[in-house]
Amino acid sequence: MVAGSGHDQLALDFVQFSVDAGVLRFGRFKTKAGRLSPYFFNAGLFDDGAKLGRLAQFYAQRIVSSGVSFDMIFGPAYKGIPLAAAVAIELARLGRNVPYAYNRKEAKDHGEGGMLVGAPVKGKVLIVDDVMSAGTAARESIAIIQAAGATPHAVAIALDRQEMATEDGVDVKHSAVQYVQGSLGLQVCAIARLADLLQYLQEYSGAGFAGYHEQVFAYRQRYGVE
Repeated sequence: MVAGSGHDQLALDFVQFSVDAGVLRFGRFKTKAGRLSPYFFNAGLFDDGAKLGRLAQFYAQRIVSSGVSFDMIFGPAYKGIPLAAAVAIELARLGRNVPYAYNRKEAKDHGEGGMLVGAPVKGKVLIVDDVMSAGTAARESIAIIQAAGATPHAVAIALDRQEMATEDGVDVKHSAVQYVQGSLGLQVCAIARLADLLQYLQEYSGAGFAGYHEQVFAYRQRYGVE
């Protein structure tokens, strides 16, 4: 079960924040899998200090409430780098000071060199990223962490789309989150899920979102997983 499952106020507040920040938008968007989605979540638009700080608060609250155990944070390049740093700052503010590290896309051959930057990667590692599409990024992070002699233990993400992943262009019956949990053996901690977005659209959104609940619900009926 994904940590943070079930309708909860933290998830609904995060959906509202994402809408207000322009990160969560509604319309017609083509996904990496080639599907036409009625919504789009672009975490790259948490693009100023206030938004990033508030985002880190949501991550930290969900991580703490999930009870997941970890010794350090890892941020996969590139989007995971500012996320890991911001979440580490917020956790320290809450009284949980943990080290963090991140990787480079290309090894550096001067200075300190290598692929990793930051604290030594050791112990149980919590990977912080934005979303999961196919689990590819998680596999890459796991390989990096294991190569450093540490244990990839859990992943924290902003939004679980709760939809079928694709393999070689073919839909499969599990989501990327379920794949990471079942096949890779990592816990997954999500701030919000598609189910929370649907509840928000049904109960909390204003007239400007009329019709989007039906479109998102129909999308989940077609591509969703439990």
